[in-house]
Amino acid sequence: MDIVGFLKSQFICHLLICYIFIASGLIINFIQLFTLILWPINKQLFRRINCRLAYCISSQMVMLLEWWSGTDCTLYTDPESYHKYGKENAIVILNHNFEIDFLCGWNFCERFGVLGSSKVLAKKELSYMPVIGWMWYFLEIVFCKRKWEEDRKTVMQKLLNLRDYPENFWFLIHCEGTRFTEQKHQISMQVAEAKGLPKLKYHLLPRTKGFAVTVQCLRNVVSAVYDSTLNFRNNENPTLLGVLNGKKYHADLYYLIFFNFSFTIGRRIPLEEVPEDEQECSNWLQKLYQEKDAFQEEYYRTGTYPAVPIVPPRRPWTLLNWLFWALLLLYPLFKLLINMINSGSSLILASFAFVIVMASVGVRWMIGVTEINKGSTYGNNDNKQKQK
Repeated sequence: MDIVGFLKSQFICHLLICYIFIASGLIINFIQLFTLILWPINKQLFRRINCRLAYCISSQMVMLLEWWSGTDCTLYTDPESYHKYGKENAIVILNHNFEIDFLCGWNFCERFGVLGSSKVLAKKELSYMPVIGWMWYFLEIVFCKRKWEEDRKTVMQKLLNLRDYPENFWFLIHCEGTRFTEQKHQISMQVAEAKGLPKLKYHLLPRTKGFAVTVQCLRNVVSAVYDSTLNFRNNENPTLLGVLNGKKYHADLYYLIFFNFSFTIGRRIPLEEVPEDEQECSNWLQKLYQEKDAFQEEYYRTGTYPAVPIVPPRRPWTLLNWLFWALLLLYPLFKLLINMINSGSSLILASFAFVIVMASVGVRWMIGVTEINKGSTYGNNDNKQKQK
């Protein structure tokens, strides 16, 4: 192992990276709190400021993938559509198979300049998580309890609030509702059989109601639906811990562009021609996932997608942002550490050791949130045969 790779694998480096992320994140959360005074005065200014503040947090995660890990990200898409990315509002449908698929989604948001304003449909529990969860609150992220009877009104209101959003945004949505596991897949296919729907090999049955409401509320605001399928070469199983250790992965993302929510590829369909009926939208999504399954089958068979490979250039801003916070926060940390060592106080040194232990536990907990075997149990309940 080369010396750079050795350093990347050291826990002390991981602690320093996490210290910079958490400390800078809490500082930014604190600044975001003060921006609330702008909301009744100038809502659009509030939003623009919080897009930049959110970028300072989320770009640090992207920096780990792009610069620390050096993961290669290849986009397979129609070259004629490529120039539209980042210049229009879009709904991005993502598969949910890997521990870092959210990070890869952020990576492509960054490369097309919409990372700070990107939106997601996230579970309510994440809103209580310091740094990212609190950042999402100020970004007007749509949170749900995964109980559609309770969520529908709240989700609709949050989505309607985005109709006058001043920045181009991508709304990232995992229609499967939860990350793919074999157990969840078996249960999901039992539901498909009960409903007379075609079975899927590589995806869970999509939850259609949330998607239909998203389309309904963002109509005339969103220009296109991007159906994206993420895979990793050589049967790689990427993890956030692997990224933190500097392990390099090879991500392939396939983008099919459905302009104005049409299944027609490569041409625009006037929005008024698109049916708004919820059942028809549900059928549209079911058909889309059958096609996604076919593309996944093709990828496993050939190791590539039937489209032109493009590598969007990395932008320097994620690295520059991280370096800024590193220079700002590491100096006082090292100065404090030197002062504690010079003091010779056993109590101070013991307190510092306790903080290190607690920080280690906190880092491991944050990584654990992304792990498949520690993910939510949503979709595991055999008694819940009704898909939402």
